[in-house]
Amino acid sequence: MGARKSVYQFGYRRSIDQDSKNPVRRPVVIVGAGPVGLTAAIDLAQRGIPSVILDDADRIGEGSRAICFSKRSLEIMDRLGLGERLVEKGVTWKVGKVFLGEHQVYAFDLLPEAGHKMPAFINLQQYYLEGYLVERAAELPLIDLRWRNRVTAVEQHDGFVRLTIETPEGEYALDADWCLACDGARSKVRDCLGLKFEGHTFEERFLIADVKMSAEYPTERWFWFDPPFHSGQSALLHRQPDNVWRIDLQLGPDADPEAESKPERVLPRLKRMLGDRQFELEWVSVYRFNCARLGKFMHERVIFVGDSAHQVSPFGARGANSGIQDAENLVWKLALILKGEAPPSLLESYELERGQAADENIGHSTRSTDFIAPRTPQERVLRNAVLQLAPHALFARRMVNSGRLSVASEYDSPLSTPDREAFGGSAKLGLPVPDAPLHDSSGKPRFLLQALSGEFELLYCKDGARPNVPEGLRLTVIGEDLLDREGIFAERYDATPGSAFLLRPDHHLCARMRRYDEDHIREALARAKGLK
Repeated sequence: MGARKSVYQFGYRRSIDQDSKNPVRRPVVIVGAGPVGLTAAIDLAQRGIPSVILDDADRIGEGSRAICFSKRSLEIMDRLGLGERLVEKGVTWKVGKVFLGEHQVYAFDLLPEAGHKMPAFINLQQYYLEGYLVERAAELPLIDLRWRNRVTAVEQHDGFVRLTIETPEGEYALDADWCLACDGARSKVRDCLGLKFEGHTFEERFLIADVKMSAEYPTERWFWFDPPFHSGQSALLHRQPDNVWRIDLQLGPDADPEAESKPERVLPRLKRMLGDRQFELEWVSVYRFNCARLGKFMHERVIFVGDSAHQVSPFGARGANSGIQDAENLVWKLALILKGEAPPSLLESYELERGQAADENIGHSTRSTDFIAPRTPQERVLRNAVLQLAPHALFARRMVNSGRLSVASEYDSPLSTPDREAFGGSAKLGLPVPDAPLHDSSGKPRFLLQALSGEFELLYCKDGARPNVPEGLRLTVIGEDLLDREGIFAERYDATPGSAFLLRPDHHLCARMRRYDEDHIREALARAKGLK
């Protein structure tokens, strides 16, 4: 038993910056080469912005850790050149089932409609995602990834940040116009600035185990309340690639993490769940978690992203997915600022929008944990009554909470231009636009998100000649550049001839209108860039 060996290991390389007499200044320095930091670096590079990534390790982490990656994160990864590879390796799923004892309470489908390139979720060990991101980063010359470079001090100066970095060959200093702290829940950058989380630590402890076995279980998320193999507690089962299964078992607040991690305690628990089936234990951890965040994500030229900024419970897969979406929200804004196309004040919208997302995720995680692990006898009685009613009453099924699964956040943002006319459909201001199956002008099938750029883009529904659009705005005409043969785009966007939809570089919808109006679009574009 023990941690799975990492798939990738890297050596230290001396950088040219270590030979400079004075600190070299870089536009962006990213601390942390996990999924969030690598996502940010790749996105920056695709926008023409160089970055340096510093990581204190020389390998990709032990154990599978995060495994559930949402449709929105996969869409982001697809734009970065990794989506299809992740889906090919990962286990695709969309159905979840909740049990009380041995009996199914209800089931849910996270993506009941067709016509999307990416699935609702995949399960994939985090070390695979990180490995693919490292390989993608190596293809981009604007990324300088430095292993065994440990940040030991952070100093704020007028207009830049100075980092002190420890390496096997001694210390050096590096300056950055902007420092992105993507160094996780135990962030050294956060410690250097003396910042503390605000929130709640849950006392409940959980056992997490990755088990390698052959099993005929369907590819679904199974969650039990009070199962016969783990009486009075909860359990979760998920399939991963390579015949590996994720198992979570609630232990209670008084569990001893050291004792519960030992084989003589772990194996009997798993055998009660799995029966006589042969299995091999790959990774075990006992954890409890925080639902907490920094009061502010931006501290002068240091910006906190992902787990360094906020933490949630693992129920709902909101940790890694939220961090990836943090990075996407931040990068396009930072790129515009570095190119001189937007003011630094645009970054205030990162604080606002991703603060909203963090609060939403913390709220969902807190409610999930309170339902899974009631803190008082009265709460447990209510929870059990809801579970008993759920098979028979829709209102009770809505109250069952085994972890609300991660979805993209809808921003109430000053970057969005309020509607002048009413729209229906699933495309909403502040949300990423929904995908749709289309065809290009040659008749080849092409999904909408696959065809979009990573820049500001206007989707215009053909109604006569192509409109003139402001400089720097990409135009895609539905009905000419892309063909909506099945009418799914029209349905999801409530689109009619002449309708126009303005998309941000992160594909969030920020303005729409029934008839194209160049002045209105120009104003909406300026607003989305923080120029108004």
